[in-house]
Amino acid sequence: MSEAKVVETIAAPVAAVWAQLSDFAGIQPGPGIESVEYEGEGVGMVRRIHLPAGVVVERLEELNADTRTFRYAIINDDSPLPFSDYSATVRMSEAQGVTTVDWTGTFEPRGVDEAKAVQIASGIYKGAIQGARKTLAG
Repeated sequence: MSEAKVVETIAAPVAAVWAQLSDFAGIQPGPGIESVEYEGEGVGMVRRIHLPAGVVVERLEELNADTRTFRYAIINDDSPLPFSDYSATVRMSEAQGVTTVDWTGTFEPRGVDEAKAVQIASGIYKGAIQGARKTLAG
């Protein structure tokens, strides 16, 4: 198993960061994302993210507001992303009004070497954190 891990801070209270990042139905079309479809609510919810190269199907596996932790998995074998057996866990904590986001994914690289797969996963995590940072900065 390979691992990609990003730990970054956002200058905002954990409740605000949690509301932003844990919203599994919060992904919207934009650069690189053509459309998104959602099925269900809460744990077990599925989202289909339509990219130019194909569809990524993700399922919400855990959502715990008390521990500020959520976990999701890619469940389609034909995902255009270079991962198989993919699962990611996001944990948040706060100290003095600053939130630390710890985003860790585990997977088997598929079609690329491990360094490239880790780079791609890390880039996705950093992009999501940066998006939250921009939204919360107002």
